[in-house]
Amino acid sequence: RPAPAGGVTARPLLCLPDQMVFGQVVIGPPGSGKSTYCEGMRQYLEAAGRSVSVVNLDPANDLLPYEPAADIRELVSVEGAASACGLGPNGALVYCLEYLEANLDWLEGALSRAGSASYVLLDLPGQVELYTHYPVVRNVLQGLQRRGHRLCCVHLVDAHHCSDAEKFLSVLLVTLSTMVQLEMPQVNLLSKLDLVEAYGPLPFNLDFYTDVLEPARLLPHLQAAAYPPPAATAGPADSGEAAAPRRRGLEGFAARHLKLSAAICELVDDFGLVGFGAVAVDDSETMARALRSIDKANGYCFGATEGAPAGVFGCAAADLEWDDERVGSLQERFMGG
Repeated sequence: RPAPAGGVTARPLLCLPDQMVFGQVVIGPPGSGKSTYCEGMRQYLEAAGRSVSVVNLDPANDLLPYEPAADIRELVSVEGAASACGLGPNGALVYCLEYLEANLDWLEGALSRAGSASYVLLDLPGQVELYTHYPVVRNVLQGLQRRGHRLCCVHLVDAHHCSDAEKFLSVLLVTLSTMVQLEMPQVNLLSKLDLVEAYGPLPFNLDFYTDVLEPARLLPHLQAAAYPPPAATAGPADSGEAAAPRRRGLEGFAARHLKLSAAICELVDDFGLVGFGAVAVDDSETMARALRSIDKANGYCFGATEGAPAGVFGCAAADLEWDDERVGSLQERFMGG
């Protein structure tokens, strides 16, 4: 192609692949409701008129609430890897994901069969170390992104962790580690919102847990758990001079643990990346709000292949909500005001 007048070489227009797929990569700890979310989101998307395919990428999950368009167990299973290689359950799971990385064409073929008009949900395993320590999941997802697919991670966390300051602080650290490790758009959701107060009322309003503003406010609750009243924990072995070294040792550990917790709060606050939406799979309002955030993160709302492109500014403004709409209504409905 000849250069235009002035000697400036024309750049070719960006060409998107014919089989580009938009989708969600559903991750989270065991028991956070990933497979249930995939089925609920599939039903919601189909009711909204979208073509949806769900792909199971958990080689240990043989009880699925949905009919998968593709199942990694057709390629490799935890049982087979453990038997063939003499591995334990965790080692076999890592082996299966590394095998998927080495055979990425299998997954690419599954997405191609879904077609460019399909919205894909990828249901991944729950072992946290796959997202915080090992590079295999990141490599698989980056391989799909290099082939033109538009994906967003959806990180689910059980909402009942909000009832325990120590658990919620651990959730913040794991979520931040996952975001840094995977290096892709990520939407964090507190799942099972309808059960958020199943273990008692929360010490803060819901917006504290969704916006994660000033996580250091958790420290007094951590301190209260670390230094309970003596009468609450005292037993026969805790009385007398012989128990004094043990009490001092426990107090020293509690002080160090509290100092570590303060450092984690400062780390999370300094990064300023962690925030949560909230979702209950049976509630269409929370599913719609979550989907709007996800569609912005993976680019679907800016012009999907199945419809006319939407204006960028129109899409951005469409998700504008006041805090009392975004969190206040959820507080009233699921936490009793």
